[in-house]
Amino acid sequence: MKAIQIRELGDDADLLLAEVAEPRPKDDEVLVEVKAVGVNYADLQMRRGRYGGRRPLPYVPGFEAAGVVLQPGRGVTEWLPGRRVMGTVLRETCGCYAERAVMPAWLLLPMPEHFSFAEGAAFPEVFPTAYLALQVFGHVTKGESVLIHAAAGGVGTAAVQVAKAAGAQVFATASSEEKLRRVKELGADVLINYAAQDFVEEIKKKTEGRGVDLVLESVGGEVFEKSLQCLRPTGRLVVYGTSSGQEPSPIQLLDLRQQSISVSGFSFGALSVVRPDVVRQAMQGVTELLRQRKIRPVVGHTFPLAEARAAHNLLGSRGSFGKVVLIP
Repeated sequence: MKAIQIRELGDDADLLLAEVAEPRPKDDEVLVEVKAVGVNYADLQMRRGRYGGRRPLPYVPGFEAAGVVLQPGRGVTEWLPGRRVMGTVLRETCGCYAERAVMPAWLLLPMPEHFSFAEGAAFPEVFPTAYLALQVFGHVTKGESVLIHAAAGGVGTAAVQVAKAAGAQVFATASSEEKLRRVKELGADVLINYAAQDFVEEIKKKTEGRGVDLVLESVGGEVFEKSLQCLRPTGRLVVYGTSSGQEPSPIQLLDLRQQSISVSGFSFGALSVVRPDVVRQAMQGVTELLRQRKIRPVVGHTFPLAEARAAHNLLGSRGSFGKVVLIP
């Protein structure tokens, strides 16, 4: 079968379309004919050698996909051949940039009939991540205010919808007026162009100096440090990424105590290994929101699988809106 293969790590590492052996499902796994693949920033970081431990080379990247069940492994009874599914794989395996992929049965979701395969591939990583950030770690409640950074990205567009479904007031940042216009269509209440405005000043102004109840932070560096200034007393900041590649300065615990704020963080990939029950909770939560038709993935750009490098370049340039998707 054809797949994208990475044979060396680095900023300039090639994403080669190659013939590789078809994977076989083990117990509690499912072989899926991949129809669409979600591209995530973690794919770029792993290719560059900056995502956790380095993977053995060569490897096939990709964490999420949508497609059709070809063969369930032993012990799998729910996912029969022909079923349309969307799901993720564990970080240690990857493998979705391919015509076929093996996926853990418990990380699959049924794909709604009204979804295209591209929409299916844009769902299973970002919406559970948004749910975890807002509900499980952020404990958002109706009427609270939430600042969502990078609101035009994959998780950002999902988080805006999940936050609005929870009855929150959404403050959204993005890098252009056009992106903010599209974020507003998703339900964002207050729009901040971080390329032209200081988001701390805007938050203070829009909240009459109070600050917000919750911040979702995925950028790192200075954005993290300034986000702490946006919190009201008893406010919470949830970290789920560092897309800038810059670690923030160490947190001073005395500052947290004096300001009565809290900081927490998580990794969807790590949670899938160490606390699968928490990930299942998020999957159940977004499944219910899907049933109620309160959320829908946003596909900004699609590329043929052979043009994976162009997809990575677009995502890395911050020029995309919503999810970038590959089509085998």
